[in-house]
Amino acid sequence: MKVVLDTNVIVSGLLSPYSPPGEIIRMVSSGHLDLFLDARLFAEYSEVLLRPKFQFAADLVSGFLEYVEHTGIFVSGAPLAASLPDPDDEPFLEVALAGPAECLVTGNRKHFPVKMTEGIPVLSPAQFLAYYRKQRKKTFR
Repeated sequence: MKVVLDTNVIVSGLLSPYSPPGEIIRMVSSGHLDLFLDARLFAEYSEVLLRPKFQFAADLVSGFLEYVEHTGIFVSGAPLAASLPDPDDEPFLEVALAGPAECLVTGNRKHFPVKMTEGIPVLSPAQFLAYYRKQRKKTFR
């Protein structure tokens, strides 16, 4: 399944490995999810994960970013026709649309009005896991 992950999902997943975001990080790391991104998203992941306030081990961050860089699917998105409520979220939707991604996973769903997502589902981590499991059941029937 091809997805876009908002940085907040990655941070939450690394801070709380047994939470829904943590499960999503494990799914990415084990190859069960394909991650769409571009240079802007990769740069944001790097910058945020290396912030001292999170106190992530440098080798953990380095290993995760190296994995994402080598396995992620880099795409180039076009600018959105209109601005999102939080312009910092625009690259995530641009990448999701360019993929196209099956969904965009974020802790800030309200920043992505449905009328602007052009049919790309924007799901919370818990909603995504329920969606993923439902899709897997359909596959194995």
